[in-house]
Amino acid sequence: MCSIHGAQNPETVETLADYLKHRGGSQASTELENFAVGHTLHSIVGEVKQPIKDKGLLSANCEIYNWKELNEKYGWSTENDAETLHNLLDKKGVEGLEEIDGIYAFAYINDGELILARDLLGVNPVWYSENDFAFASEKQALEKAGFEDVRELHPRQVLKYDLYNGVISKRQRGFFELNVDEGKEMDEAAEEIKEFFLEAVEKRVPEGELGLLFSGGVDSTMVAAALQELGKDFTAYTSGIQHGNVNAPRDMDWAEKIADKMDIELESYEASLEEVEEELPKVVDWISSTSVVKNGVALPFHFALNGEEKVVMSGLGSEQLYAGYHRQQGYLNKECLSGLRGIFERDLYRDNVISFRNGYELRVPFLDHDLIEHALTIPEDYKVKDEYRKFVLRKAAEKLGVPEEVAWRGKTAAQYGSNFDKAIDRLSKNNDFRHKQKYLNSFREYENQRFSGSQKISDLQRGPNRKLVALTSGGKDSNAALYRMKRRNNEISCLLTLRSENKESYMFDSKKTQNHLDEQASKLGIPLIAQETKGEKEKELEDLKKGLEKAVEEYGVEGVVAGALASTYQRDRVEKVAEELGLKVFSPLWQENQANYMRWLIREGFKVEITDVAARGLTEEWEGKILDEENIEELIELSEQYGFHAAGEGGEYETKVVGFPKSLSQND
Repeated sequence: MCSIHGAQNPETVETLADYLKHRGGSQASTELENFAVGHTLHSIVGEVKQPIKDKGLLSANCEIYNWKELNEKYGWSTENDAETLHNLLDKKGVEGLEEIDGIYAFAYINDGELILARDLLGVNPVWYSENDFAFASEKQALEKAGFEDVRELHPRQVLKYDLYNGVISKRQRGFFELNVDEGKEMDEAAEEIKEFFLEAVEKRVPEGELGLLFSGGVDSTMVAAALQELGKDFTAYTSGIQHGNVNAPRDMDWAEKIADKMDIELESYEASLEEVEEELPKVVDWISSTSVVKNGVALPFHFALNGEEKVVMSGLGSEQLYAGYHRQQGYLNKECLSGLRGIFERDLYRDNVISFRNGYELRVPFLDHDLIEHALTIPEDYKVKDEYRKFVLRKAAEKLGVPEEVAWRGKTAAQYGSNFDKAIDRLSKNNDFRHKQKYLNSFREYENQRFSGSQKISDLQRGPNRKLVALTSGGKDSNAALYRMKRRNNEISCLLTLRSENKESYMFDSKKTQNHLDEQASKLGIPLIAQETKGEKEKELEDLKKGLEKAVEEYGVEGVVAGALASTYQRDRVEKVAEELGLKVFSPLWQENQANYMRWLIREGFKVEITDVAARGLTEEWEGKILDEENIEELIELSEQYGFHAAGEGGEYETKVVGFPKSLSQND
């Protein structure tokens, strides 16, 4: 894999190439009449130089596992997978992508049209700017080249750019679907997982040396066991940090213990707090995000990768396939599918960039399409059973030879097991920040950035992580969701409310007056889009789409904030509509502990008025009450006594926000 980039101006292509040189050892570009395309080569299969030109011109970042089979099918004699992809596009256009088993991001030019596309899950990245059209494999390259309206190409969209009139169009692609086999036996499912997983790992083994990110958890140990079963050599890598009176990093100790037991060659790296302080601004810059979680996970990844291999494998993806997260509750297979839809934004871009910054290409066998399709046939009660998450995967791990103590070990998130989250917390306090998030946000605020000796002012970034539209009903959840996303260094560019004629709509709460919503928008200092809808089931989604289209056209948003707490009905439909427009969806309240969430609302400074009650235990006396620290405890006690949702998620009561935290409101 490599990187791709292109722009109308050849000098801009040279600039982009300079910001992408870490992604490969050699670079080349091709100038056409009115566009230039570049490529950075990180050669794994063959040394074919790109861009490749025949009928069409191709610059690709790809790893096609069935390229030899495609050669045999069509009688080609290409030297590597990129050449095969080029031939397939020349022959069939984007329809040929259905024949590919692999991951890719590419730019293909033919007959005056440029096509940008990437694999369905988004393992390989590509970002673009619509004004003065340009594209690149990394967001930071475009930002540093001076482009301000940078957005990520959604994996389920193919972008077409007319080189003569500058018109952009997009074509939607399908995604995986649930196909649950309720008749499947547990042991049968576990055995099938083992076989699919072995095939997924084997096709991703490179000809040269191989690294493995290793925590000693069930996922990375399954990759290690599969490689041993296949007779493949590899070196495992792990890292952690211990500072002050913090305990030794659990993941590093555990990884060393399991590596010794399984005779795995392991290299461990223990970072110092000074090293983290030096590297953290770089990591924030590389991944173009100040997310506490993303940076906490990126750090152990970054410090672990210090070998000479070109390829590294990761256990990423099992949580999405087999319901490994505690936030996945209720309709587990729908939760798995939702997790897969969003994995490109939450995890894959971070891991791809950190890998290449350390000279590695990332491979993720759990995201093999055959394995995914199989995982979506598995009954939900096989995924969570006897208080174990990923139950059936743990059974498969045992069949693969993973030690029992690993197969049934509880999950510890990478940022906690490595202690890097504690390191970020310590550094934030050392630098006089009360919260980790504010400390990380400062790295994208130009005037507050701290410069290390290895950095230049021009290398640092500023501005929000993303431009978002927040869905709002005027109630507590939609406002709390936009508050959280704003605190995470995102710009809430506009609000969108759906004014439904049907007051009983499952999707949209239109019980607040338009005047109240206008007043809220004024207090927040955020423009409001009001979209009318009749509120007819499913048809109202078309009206949601119209509203989101306005947000994209008028404010250039790249994502949607939803206040969903537990309703898969609402969240799944928002995801569906957003995906059709190439938008990301953020639900920062999803599966919150409702009692703790309500306490947090009051503690943060929201003034929430109960406007209507409809639950046993809630009398009319509650209507008109402003929630405070005292009566919120009474409300929570009543919810426990009478069995209703503490946050009113089941419609037990309605709210409106009459006051905001000082950091959110412009005139409170």
